[in-house]
Amino acid sequence: MKENKETKLKIEQLEKKAEELENNWKRALADYKNLEKRVEEDRENWVLFANEGLIKKLLPIADNLEKLAEHFNDKGADLIVKELRNVLQEFGVEEIKTDGSEFDPMKMEAIEMVKGERNKVVETISKGYMLKDKLIRPAVVKVGNGETLNN
Repeated sequence: MKENKETKLKIEQLEKKAEELENNWKRALADYKNLEKRVEEDRENWVLFANEGLIKKLLPIADNLEKLAEHFNDKGADLIVKELRNVLQEFGVEEIKTDGSEFDPMKMEAIEMVKGERNKVVETISKGYMLKDKLIRPAVVKVGNGETLNN
């Protein structure tokens, strides 16, 4: 009888130990999977933002090509600009929408207040760009001061 109780007690202890080890194993596995995800995200971000320097140098070139295409009304230059913009977009570069929108000091730099609707972008001097959720170049804009154009 005593051996039976001792055996049951030993079995209960071993079951608890096995359950504890299984829970520890599950936690370690979950931690490992989370680490794998984090490392993959970090790697992707590293590659993305490693290109940031190159992208910043390409933006003025894209702007100048766009001005050239507009000035000469050249379809070939238009095509080059479109292809360059598509490549930049594939890498996560997005143009900041400005004309007619509310002035956003987090994404825009106001250089002048002019007649127009208060705190609305009246004119874009230089386009701004985001790389995913990171600002890489603010838009340079003129902002309305609340005076009407008829005054």
